[in-house]
Amino acid sequence: MRLSRYFLPTMKETPAEAQIASHRLMLRAGMIRQSSAGIYSWLPLGFRVLKNIERIVREEMDAAGAQELLMPTIQPADLWRESGRYDAYGPEMLRIRDRHDREMLYGPTNEDQITEIFRDSVRSYRDLPKNLYHIQWKFRDEVRPRFGIMRGREFYMKDAYSFDLDFEASKRSYNIMFVTYLRTFARMGIRAIPMVADTGPIGGDMSHEFIVLADTGETGVFAEQALLDRDPIAEDIDLDGDLDAVVRSWTSRYAATDEKHDPAQCPVDEGQLVQARGIEVGQIFYFGTTYSEPMNCLVTLPDGTRVPIHGGSYGIGVSRLVGAIIEASHDDAGIIWPDAVAPFSVGLINLKTGSPECDAAAEDLYNQLNDAGVEVLYDDREERAGVKFAEMDLIGLPWQLTVGPRGLKNNVVELKRRATGDSREVAPDTALAEIIDSAL
Repeated sequence: MRLSRYFLPTMKETPAEAQIASHRLMLRAGMIRQSSAGIYSWLPLGFRVLKNIERIVREEMDAAGAQELLMPTIQPADLWRESGRYDAYGPEMLRIRDRHDREMLYGPTNEDQITEIFRDSVRSYRDLPKNLYHIQWKFRDEVRPRFGIMRGREFYMKDAYSFDLDFEASKRSYNIMFVTYLRTFARMGIRAIPMVADTGPIGGDMSHEFIVLADTGETGVFAEQALLDRDPIAEDIDLDGDLDAVVRSWTSRYAATDEKHDPAQCPVDEGQLVQARGIEVGQIFYFGTTYSEPMNCLVTLPDGTRVPIHGGSYGIGVSRLVGAIIEASHDDAGIIWPDAVAPFSVGLINLKTGSPECDAAAEDLYNQLNDAGVEVLYDDREERAGVKFAEMDLIGLPWQLTVGPRGLKNNVVELKRRATGDSREVAPDTALAEIIDSAL
Protein backbone atom coordinates (compact mmCIF):
# COMPACT_ATOMS: atom_id res chain seq x y z
CA MET A 1 0.00 0.00 0.00
CA ARG A 2 1.27 3.46 -0.97
CA LEU A 3 0.96 5.97 1.84
CA SER A 4 0.13 8.71 -0.70
CA ARG A 5 -3.11 6.83 -1.37
CA TYR A 6 -3.79 5.46 2.11
CA PHE A 7 -6.33 6.96 4.50
CA LEU A 8 -4.15 7.62 7.54
CA PRO A 9 -5.25 10.81 9.34
CA THR A 10 -2.46 11.06 11.93
CA MET A 11 -2.41 13.80 14.56
CA LYS A 12 0.61 15.71 15.85
CA GLU A 13 -0.97 16.83 19.10
CA THR A 14 -2.38 14.60 21.82
CA PRO A 15 -6.16 15.01 22.16
CA ALA A 16 -7.15 16.42 25.55
CA GLU A 17 -9.73 13.71 26.23
CA ALA A 18 -7.22 10.85 25.89
CA GLN A 19 -6.02 9.81 29.35
CA ILE A 20 -4.08 6.60 28.73
CA ALA A 21 -1.40 5.61 26.23
CA SER A 22 -3.52 3.36 24.01
CA HIS A 23 -6.24 5.99 23.62
CA ARG A 24 -3.72 8.73 22.83
CA LEU A 25 -1.75 6.63 20.37
CA MET A 26 -4.76 5.14 18.59
CA LEU A 27 -6.14 8.63 17.97
CA ARG A 28 -2.76 10.07 16.95
CA ALA A 29 -1.94 7.10 14.69
CA GLY A 30 -5.23 7.46 12.82
CA MET A 31 -6.60 4.10 13.99
CA ILE A 32 -9.94 5.22 15.44
CA ARG A 33 -12.24 8.22 15.69
CA GLN A 34 -14.95 8.74 18.29
CA SER A 35 -18.53 8.67 17.04
CA SER A 36 -20.18 9.26 20.42
CA ALA A 37 -19.33 8.54 24.05
CA GLY A 38 -17.70 5.11 24.20
CA ILE A 39 -18.41 4.32 20.52
CA TYR A 40 -15.70 4.47 17.85
CA SER A 41 -15.22 4.13 14.12
CA TRP A 42 -12.30 1.90 13.19
CA LEU A 43 -10.22 3.49 10.44
CA PRO A 44 -8.15 1.41 8.00
CA LEU A 45 -4.98 1.08 10.11
CA GLY A 46 -6.87 0.15 13.27
CA PHE A 47 -9.19 -2.17 11.39
CA ARG A 48 -6.22 -4.12 10.02
CA VAL A 49 -4.96 -4.76 13.55
CA LEU A 50 -8.45 -5.74 14.69
CA LYS A 51 -8.74 -8.27 11.86
CA ASN A 52 -5.27 -9.72 12.57
CA ILE A 53 -6.25 -10.33 16.19
CA GLU A 54 -9.56 -11.81 15.08
CA ARG A 55 -7.73 -14.13 12.67
CA ILE A 56 -5.49 -15.54 15.42
CA VAL A 57 -8.47 -16.04 17.74
CA ARG A 58 -10.40 -17.84 14.99
CA GLU A 59 -7.47 -20.10 14.06
CA GLU A 60 -6.96 -21.20 17.66
CA MET A 61 -10.68 -21.74 18.30
CA ASP A 62 -10.99 -23.84 15.14
CA ALA A 63 -7.91 -25.85 16.12
CA ALA A 64 -9.56 -26.57 19.47
CA GLY A 65 -12.60 -28.06 17.73
CA ALA A 66 -14.98 -25.15 18.23
CA GLN A 67 -17.43 -24.33 15.43
CA GLU A 68 -18.18 -20.78 14.32
CA LEU A 69 -21.65 -19.34 13.87
CA LEU A 70 -23.05 -15.83 14.03
CA MET A 71 -25.78 -14.65 16.37
CA PRO A 72 -27.65 -11.33 16.14
CA THR A 73 -26.71 -8.20 18.02
CA ILE A 74 -30.38 -7.51 18.88
CA GLN A 75 -32.07 -10.12 21.09
CA PRO A 76 -35.66 -10.49 22.36
CA ALA A 77 -36.24 -9.56 26.00
CA ASP A 78 -38.42 -12.66 26.51
CA LEU A 79 -35.34 -14.84 26.04
CA TRP A 80 -33.62 -13.13 28.95
CA ARG A 81 -36.76 -13.30 31.07
CA GLU A 82 -36.81 -17.05 30.47
CA SER A 83 -33.28 -17.37 31.84
CA GLY A 84 -34.05 -14.97 34.71
CA ARG A 85 -31.46 -12.38 33.74
CA TYR A 86 -33.49 -9.59 32.16
CA ASP A 87 -34.29 -7.69 35.33
CA ALA A 88 -31.14 -8.77 37.17
CA TYR A 89 -28.57 -7.61 34.61
CA GLY A 90 -28.73 -3.93 35.45
CA PRO A 91 -28.62 -0.59 33.60
CA GLU A 92 -25.62 -1.67 31.49
CA MET A 93 -28.11 -3.49 29.26
CA LEU A 94 -29.51 -1.26 26.52
CA ARG A 95 -33.23 -2.02 26.41
CA ILE A 96 -35.22 -0.95 23.34
CA ARG A 97 -38.63 -1.45 21.71
CA ASP A 98 -39.27 -2.10 18.04
CA ARG A 99 -42.08 -0.56 15.97
CA HIS A 100 -44.50 -3.25 17.18
CA ASP A 101 -43.72 -2.34 20.80
CA ARG A 102 -41.86 -5.61 21.38
CA GLU A 103 -39.18 -5.40 24.03
CA MET A 104 -35.68 -6.02 22.67
CA LEU A 105 -32.12 -5.49 23.83
CA TYR A 106 -28.69 -4.90 22.34
CA GLY A 107 -26.86 -8.04 23.46
CA PRO A 108 -24.12 -7.63 26.08
CA THR A 109 -23.49 -11.40 25.92
CA ASN A 110 -25.13 -14.49 24.37
CA GLU A 111 -25.60 -17.29 26.91
CA ASP A 112 -29.39 -17.04 26.65
CA GLN A 113 -29.45 -16.91 22.84
CA ILE A 114 -27.09 -19.87 22.33
CA THR A 115 -28.98 -21.96 24.92
CA GLU A 116 -32.19 -21.43 22.95
CA ILE A 117 -30.46 -22.41 19.69
CA PHE A 118 -29.02 -25.55 21.23
CA ARG A 119 -32.27 -26.48 23.04
CA ASP A 120 -34.24 -26.28 19.80
CA SER A 121 -31.71 -28.29 17.82
CA VAL A 122 -30.27 -31.07 20.02
CA ARG A 123 -32.14 -33.91 21.69
CA SER A 124 -29.71 -36.76 22.46
CA TYR A 125 -26.63 -37.19 24.65
CA ARG A 126 -24.99 -38.58 21.50
CA ASP A 127 -24.81 -35.04 20.12
CA LEU A 128 -22.49 -33.95 22.95
CA PRO A 129 -20.00 -32.42 23.41
CA LYS A 130 -20.23 -29.26 21.33
CA ASN A 131 -18.47 -25.91 21.43
CA LEU A 132 -20.00 -23.07 19.39
CA TYR A 133 -18.54 -19.59 19.06
CA HIS A 134 -18.98 -16.32 17.26
CA ILE A 135 -17.14 -13.02 16.92
CA GLN A 136 -19.62 -10.18 17.15
CA TRP A 137 -20.18 -6.59 18.27
CA LYS A 138 -21.70 -6.19 21.71
CA PHE A 139 -22.96 -3.27 23.74
CA ARG A 140 -22.87 -2.43 27.45
CA ASP A 141 -24.10 0.98 28.48
CA GLU A 142 -21.20 1.94 30.74
CA VAL A 143 -22.07 4.77 33.11
CA ARG A 144 -18.69 6.42 32.46
CA PRO A 145 -17.14 5.17 29.21
CA ARG A 146 -13.47 6.13 29.20
CA PHE A 147 -9.99 5.13 28.12
CA GLY A 148 -10.98 4.84 24.46
CA ILE A 149 -11.70 1.28 23.38
CA MET A 150 -10.51 -0.09 26.72
CA ARG A 151 -13.79 0.75 28.39
CA GLY A 152 -16.17 1.68 25.62
CA ARG A 153 -19.85 0.93 25.25
CA GLU A 154 -19.63 -0.92 21.92
CA PHE A 155 -16.94 -3.61 21.64
CA TYR A 156 -15.92 -6.55 19.47
CA MET A 157 -15.78 -9.89 21.25
CA LYS A 158 -15.28 -13.57 20.70
CA ASP A 159 -17.59 -15.63 22.88
CA ALA A 160 -17.76 -19.42 22.85
CA TYR A 161 -20.19 -21.77 24.57
CA SER A 162 -19.64 -25.41 25.47
CA PHE A 163 -22.36 -28.03 25.94
CA ASP A 164 -21.60 -31.23 27.86
CA LEU A 165 -23.40 -34.06 29.62
CA ASP A 166 -21.99 -33.63 33.13
CA PHE A 167 -19.43 -31.81 35.24
CA GLU A 168 -16.46 -33.98 34.30
CA ALA A 169 -17.10 -33.61 30.57
CA SER A 170 -17.69 -29.87 31.00
CA LYS A 171 -14.45 -29.53 32.94
CA ARG A 172 -12.60 -31.06 30.00
CA SER A 173 -14.13 -28.47 27.66
CA TYR A 174 -13.09 -25.80 30.15
CA ASN A 175 -9.52 -27.11 30.21
CA ILE A 176 -9.33 -27.13 26.40
CA MET A 177 -10.29 -23.46 26.37
CA PHE A 178 -7.83 -22.68 29.19
CA VAL A 179 -4.95 -24.07 27.12
CA THR A 180 -6.27 -22.53 23.90
CA TYR A 181 -6.37 -19.09 25.52
CA LEU A 182 -2.75 -19.37 26.64
CA ARG A 183 -1.74 -20.20 23.07
CA THR A 184 -3.92 -17.49 21.56
CA PHE A 185 -2.43 -14.65 23.59
CA ALA A 186 1.12 -15.96 23.20
CA ARG A 187 0.70 -15.97 19.41
CA MET A 188 -0.13 -12.27 19.60
CA GLY A 189 3.22 -11.59 21.21
CA ILE A 190 1.88 -11.02 24.74
CA ARG A 191 1.92 -13.01 27.96
CA ALA A 192 -1.43 -13.46 29.66
CA ILE A 193 -1.48 -14.76 33.23
CA PRO A 194 -4.47 -16.94 34.23
CA MET A 195 -6.02 -15.98 37.56
CA VAL A 196 -8.99 -17.25 39.54
CA ALA A 197 -11.88 -14.86 38.94
CA ASP A 198 -15.39 -14.06 40.13
CA THR A 199 -18.16 -15.13 37.77
CA GLY A 200 -20.21 -11.92 38.04
CA PRO A 201 -23.45 -11.71 36.04
CA ILE A 202 -22.54 -14.75 33.91
CA GLY A 203 -23.09 -17.07 36.89
CA GLY A 204 -21.46 -20.37 37.81
CA ASP A 205 -18.79 -21.42 40.27
CA MET A 206 -15.53 -21.77 38.31
CA SER A 207 -13.78 -19.05 36.34
CA HIS A 208 -10.36 -17.76 35.31
CA GLU A 209 -9.48 -14.40 33.82
CA PHE A 210 -6.42 -13.80 31.66
CA ILE A 211 -4.46 -10.66 32.44
CA VAL A 212 -1.79 -8.95 30.33
CA LEU A 213 0.82 -7.00 32.27
CA ALA A 214 0.95 -3.29 31.50
CA ASP A 215 2.10 -0.34 33.60
CA THR A 216 -1.18 1.46 33.02
CA GLY A 217 -3.37 -1.58 33.77
CA GLU A 218 -6.49 -1.11 35.86
CA THR A 219 -5.80 -4.14 38.06
CA GLY A 220 -3.00 -4.76 40.54
CA VAL A 221 -1.33 -8.13 39.95
CA PHE A 222 0.90 -10.37 42.05
CA ALA A 223 2.35 -13.35 40.18
CA GLU A 224 5.10 -15.89 40.48
CA GLN A 225 7.97 -15.19 38.08
CA ALA A 226 7.76 -18.75 36.73
CA LEU A 227 4.41 -17.92 35.10
CA LEU A 228 6.02 -15.14 33.08
CA ASP A 229 8.90 -17.36 32.02
CA ARG A 230 6.68 -20.03 30.40
CA ASP A 231 6.00 -20.03 26.67
CA PRO A 232 2.76 -21.87 25.79
CA ILE A 233 3.70 -22.00 22.10
CA ALA A 234 6.88 -23.92 22.88
CA GLU A 235 4.97 -26.54 24.87
CA ASP A 236 3.71 -29.47 22.82
CA ILE A 237 0.28 -29.95 24.38
CA ASP A 238 -2.05 -32.67 23.13
CA LEU A 239 -5.64 -31.41 23.39
CA ASP A 240 -6.77 -35.05 23.50
CA GLY A 241 -4.42 -35.82 26.39
CA ASP A 242 -4.45 -35.19 30.15
CA LEU A 243 -5.26 -31.49 30.29
CA ASP A 244 -5.95 -31.57 34.02
CA ALA A 245 -2.22 -31.91 34.58
CA VAL A 246 -1.45 -29.05 32.20
CA VAL A 247 -3.97 -26.71 33.83
CA ARG A 248 -2.71 -27.63 37.31
CA SER A 249 0.84 -26.83 36.25
CA TRP A 250 -0.35 -23.26 35.57
CA THR A 251 -2.85 -22.76 38.36
CA SER A 252 -0.59 -24.24 41.04
CA ARG A 253 1.71 -21.23 40.58
CA TYR A 254 0.77 -18.18 42.61
CA ALA A 255 -1.19 -15.44 40.84
CA ALA A 256 -3.69 -13.04 42.36
CA THR A 257 -5.20 -9.64 41.78
CA ASP A 258 -4.71 -7.03 44.49
CA GLU A 259 -8.25 -7.72 45.73
CA LYS A 260 -7.41 -11.36 46.45
CA HIS A 261 -3.72 -11.01 47.39
CA ASP A 262 -2.90 -11.51 51.07
CA PRO A 263 0.81 -10.88 51.81
CA ALA A 264 0.57 -12.95 54.97
CA GLN A 265 -0.69 -15.98 53.04
CA CYS A 266 1.45 -15.63 49.91
CA PRO A 267 3.69 -18.73 49.55
CA VAL A 268 6.17 -17.14 47.13
CA ASP A 269 9.52 -15.67 48.17
CA GLU A 270 9.75 -11.93 47.60
CA GLY A 271 12.49 -12.37 45.02
CA GLN A 272 10.24 -14.59 42.88
CA LEU A 273 7.07 -12.49 43.21
CA VAL A 274 6.28 -10.00 40.46
CA GLN A 275 4.14 -7.02 41.45
CA ALA A 276 2.68 -5.18 38.48
CA ARG A 277 -0.45 -3.79 36.88
CA GLY A 278 -2.55 -5.71 34.40
CA ILE A 279 -5.42 -5.62 31.91
CA GLU A 280 -8.04 -8.35 31.60
CA VAL A 281 -8.31 -9.55 27.98
CA GLY A 282 -10.30 -12.75 28.39
CA GLN A 283 -12.31 -14.83 30.85
CA ILE A 284 -13.60 -18.39 30.92
CA PHE A 285 -16.55 -19.70 32.96
CA TYR A 286 -18.09 -23.01 33.93
CA PHE A 287 -21.71 -22.34 34.88
CA GLY A 288 -23.16 -25.84 34.89
CA THR A 289 -26.95 -25.86 34.59
CA THR A 290 -27.43 -22.13 35.32
CA TYR A 291 -29.11 -21.63 31.92
CA SER A 292 -30.17 -25.14 30.91
CA GLU A 293 -32.47 -25.68 33.90
CA PRO A 294 -34.61 -22.52 33.66
CA MET A 295 -34.61 -22.69 29.85
CA ASN A 296 -35.37 -26.43 29.74
CA CYS A 297 -32.30 -27.29 27.61
CA LEU A 298 -32.31 -31.09 28.04
CA VAL A 299 -30.87 -34.17 26.37
CA THR A 300 -32.12 -37.75 26.54
CA LEU A 301 -29.96 -40.49 28.10
CA PRO A 302 -29.96 -44.16 26.94
CA ASP A 303 -32.55 -45.05 29.60
CA GLY A 304 -34.90 -42.33 28.39
CA THR A 305 -34.17 -39.94 31.22
CA ARG A 306 -33.91 -36.28 30.24
CA VAL A 307 -31.24 -34.20 31.98
CA PRO A 308 -30.07 -30.58 31.68
CA ILE A 309 -26.79 -30.02 29.88
CA HIS A 310 -23.77 -28.51 31.63
CA GLY A 311 -22.47 -25.34 30.04
CA GLY A 312 -19.53 -23.00 29.97
CA SER A 313 -18.73 -19.70 28.25
CA TYR A 314 -15.43 -18.31 27.07
CA GLY A 315 -14.84 -14.68 26.11
CA ILE A 316 -11.98 -12.79 24.50
CA GLY A 317 -12.13 -9.02 24.07
CA VAL A 318 -10.92 -8.71 20.48
CA SER A 319 -11.20 -4.91 20.28
CA ARG A 320 -9.95 -4.53 23.87
CA LEU A 321 -6.85 -6.51 22.93
CA VAL A 322 -5.83 -3.80 20.47
CA GLY A 323 -5.62 -1.31 23.32
CA ALA A 324 -4.09 -3.82 25.74
CA ILE A 325 -1.27 -4.67 23.34
CA ILE A 326 -0.48 -0.97 22.91
CA GLU A 327 -0.51 -0.43 26.67
CA ALA A 328 1.97 -3.29 27.03
CA SER A 329 4.11 -2.34 24.03
CA HIS A 330 4.86 1.33 23.32
CA ASP A 331 7.46 4.01 23.96
CA ASP A 332 7.61 7.80 23.86
CA ALA A 333 7.69 7.77 20.04
CA GLY A 334 4.64 5.62 19.51
CA ILE A 335 3.29 2.09 19.22
CA ILE A 336 5.50 -1.01 19.00
CA TRP A 337 3.45 -3.74 17.33
CA PRO A 338 4.29 -7.43 17.80
CA ASP A 339 4.84 -8.96 14.36
CA ALA A 340 1.75 -11.18 14.47
CA VAL A 341 -0.79 -8.36 14.86
CA ALA A 342 0.94 -5.43 13.10
CA PRO A 343 -1.15 -3.69 10.41
CA PHE A 344 1.82 -3.96 8.03
CA SER A 345 5.09 -5.84 8.49
CA VAL A 346 7.34 -3.11 7.14
CA GLY A 347 7.31 0.62 6.52
CA LEU A 348 9.30 1.50 3.41
CA ILE A 349 10.55 5.11 3.44
CA ASN A 350 11.69 6.95 0.32
CA LEU A 351 13.72 9.89 1.60
CA LYS A 352 13.78 11.69 -1.75
CA THR A 353 10.60 11.10 -3.67
CA GLY A 354 11.09 12.43 -7.21
CA SER A 355 14.72 11.34 -7.45
CA PRO A 356 14.98 8.79 -10.29
CA GLU A 357 17.51 6.71 -8.34
CA CYS A 358 15.55 6.69 -5.07
CA ASP A 359 12.22 6.10 -6.78
CA ALA A 360 13.60 3.19 -8.80
CA ALA A 361 15.25 1.54 -5.78
CA ALA A 362 12.20 2.01 -3.53
CA GLU A 363 9.83 0.71 -6.22
CA ASP A 364 12.01 -2.36 -6.70
CA LEU A 365 12.00 -3.11 -2.96
CA TYR A 366 8.26 -2.46 -2.77
CA ASN A 367 7.52 -4.87 -5.61
CA GLN A 368 9.80 -7.58 -4.26
CA LEU A 369 8.24 -7.38 -0.79
CA ASN A 370 4.73 -7.56 -2.24
CA ASP A 371 5.69 -10.48 -4.48
CA ALA A 372 7.00 -12.32 -1.41
CA GLY A 373 3.66 -11.81 0.37
CA VAL A 374 4.99 -9.25 2.85
CA GLU A 375 2.52 -6.49 3.76
CA VAL A 376 4.32 -3.19 3.23
CA LEU A 377 3.32 0.44 3.70
CA TYR A 378 5.37 2.54 1.27
CA ASP A 379 5.85 6.20 2.22
CA ASP A 380 6.12 7.70 -1.26
CA ARG A 381 4.94 11.17 -0.21
CA GLU A 382 6.84 14.37 -0.84
CA GLU A 383 7.41 15.10 2.84
CA ARG A 384 10.40 16.00 5.00
CA ALA A 385 12.47 13.09 6.30
CA GLY A 386 11.69 14.03 9.90
CA VAL A 387 7.96 13.81 9.27
CA LYS A 388 8.30 10.40 7.64
CA PHE A 389 10.43 8.96 10.43
CA ALA A 390 8.16 10.34 13.16
CA GLU A 391 5.01 8.91 11.59
CA MET A 392 6.60 5.50 11.05
CA ASP A 393 7.65 5.40 14.70
CA LEU A 394 4.16 6.51 15.72
CA ILE A 395 2.32 3.75 13.88
CA GLY A 396 4.87 1.21 15.11
CA LEU A 397 5.41 -1.22 12.22
CA PRO A 398 7.93 -3.97 13.13
CA TRP A 399 10.44 -3.02 10.40
CA GLN A 400 11.48 0.25 8.81
CA LEU A 401 13.37 0.15 5.52
CA THR A 402 14.77 3.50 4.40
CA VAL A 403 16.04 4.36 0.93
CA GLY A 404 18.07 7.56 0.54
CA PRO A 405 20.49 9.08 -2.01
CA ARG A 406 23.53 8.86 0.26
CA GLY A 407 23.03 5.18 1.00
CA LEU A 408 22.36 4.28 -2.61
CA LYS A 409 25.77 5.65 -3.60
CA ASN A 410 27.24 2.91 -1.42
CA ASN A 411 24.58 0.34 -2.41
CA VAL A 412 23.07 0.22 1.08
CA VAL A 413 19.70 0.92 2.70
CA GLU A 414 18.91 1.48 6.38
CA LEU A 415 17.13 -1.36 8.17
CA LYS A 416 15.56 -0.61 11.56
CA ARG A 417 13.83 -2.90 14.02
CA ARG A 418 11.15 -0.84 15.77
CA ALA A 419 11.03 -2.93 18.95
CA THR A 420 14.71 -2.48 19.77
CA GLY A 421 15.52 0.72 17.88
CA ASP A 422 18.54 -1.02 16.36
CA SER A 423 19.34 0.21 12.87
CA ARG A 424 22.13 -0.61 10.46
CA GLU A 425 23.11 -0.12 6.85
CA VAL A 426 22.94 -3.27 4.75
CA ALA A 427 22.72 -4.23 1.08
CA PRO A 428 19.15 -4.17 -0.28
CA ASP A 429 19.14 -7.94 -0.84
CA THR A 430 20.23 -8.53 2.75
CA ALA A 431 17.44 -6.31 4.05
CA LEU A 432 14.88 -8.09 1.91
CA ALA A 433 16.00 -11.52 3.06
CA GLU A 434 15.85 -10.57 6.74
CA ILE A 435 12.41 -8.96 6.50
CA ILE A 436 10.92 -11.79 4.44
CA ASP A 437 12.36 -14.43 6.76
CA SER A 438 10.84 -12.78 9.85
CA ALA A 439 7.49 -11.88 8.29
CA LEU A 440 6.53 -15.22 6.79
